Amino acid sequence: MNQTLELCRFVYNKTLAIRKDSWEQEQKSISNYDTHNLLPSWKAVHQELKMVHSQVLQETQQRVDLAFKAFFRRVKAGEKEAGYPRFKGKGRYDSFTYPQLGFSIKDTTLKLSKIGDIKIKLHRPIEGVVKRLNINRRSTGKWFACFTTEYEPKTQPFKDGAVVGIDVGLTSFATLSNGEKVENPRFFRHDEKALATAQQKLSAQEKGTSQRVKARKVVSRVHERITNRRNNFVHQLSRVIVNRFGVIAFEDLNIKGMMQNGHLAKSIGDAAWTQFINATQNKAEEAGSIVVLVNPKNTTQECSRCGAIVKKELKDRIHSCDCGYVADRDENAAINILRRGLTSVGVKTIEAACES
Repeated sequence: MNQTLELCRFVYNKTLAIRKDSWEQEQKSISNYDTHNLLPSWKAVHQELKMVHSQVLQETQQRVDLAFKAFFRRVKAGEKEAGYPRFKGKGRYDSFTYPQLGFSIKDTTLKLSKIGDIKIKLHRPIEGVVKRLNINRRSTGKWFACFTTEYEPKTQPFKDGAVVGIDVGLTSFATLSNGEKVENPRFFRHDEKALATAQQKLSAQEKGTSQRVKARKVVSRVHERITNRRNNFVHQLSRVIVNRFGVIAFEDLNIKGMMQNGHLAKSIGDAAWTQFINATQNKAEEAGSIVVLVNPKNTTQECSRCGAIVKKELKDRIHSCDCGYVADRDENAAINILRRGLTSVGVKTIEAACES
């Protein structure tokens, strides 16, 4: 599999070089189909390419084509840093794909064309018809097989009456409109010292040595541990939410823009709000739930009881309005989010939703 990755990297770089040179020297654009027709002549010169399934090599060239399409799309959109496709250095190409044929799975054995039989740990039963297989090598040296399948999901009936607005934050990861709070686990913060120590040891090793390779794997394992814990937390929480509620409202946050705040960027990234919202959306349909994203303007400042604007700074954790309503800042915001979410699905009041 390592050899397959290196041969795919060779094909990727060669394909990119030909398309780049053709345009720079002749102003001629080479299509993805044209590059596929070059493969037989490459195999005649580089016999080792015959050790890779033909569709795997074609899919590698498809990646180059997609990279160029994405580049031109960004140029057309007027982005300053369009990101011209780059050549892949050694160790920088870490996956290959069987787009249609060349693989099969039986029990715990995966058969790959040109590679052979591989024992795997099947994390869950495969549903539907397998259409595509991607083999990925992580920086820790672990390998994963990801199957794309086609199947009809089993949807649950809509859960009437169960509604919630969710305000994501940093003090608490999430505050629900019913007053419940979910503690912010801060996975990166908890492992930050261990990561810093590992990175210091990596920096101390001389480049090109086996000690540096080992030190790099230690850094990768710390990152992997953080990612795994965060993923597990997000998926478990999103599952609980969609199983409990029929209408789930979130703010439609510009998280990328919020990350520009140098003081909060690390904490926002650690919180994984986008990942949580996406996971909830992905699970909602099968669970019989609806996820709506609402305009976030003034959800924190607006009083959820009378609608008045009560200005607050980030340090102010209590909402106190002249109408007499006093509540936790985030709970007040969550109620506003819920009300806007219900309005977007045609329910005028929270009370009407609960009565239904």
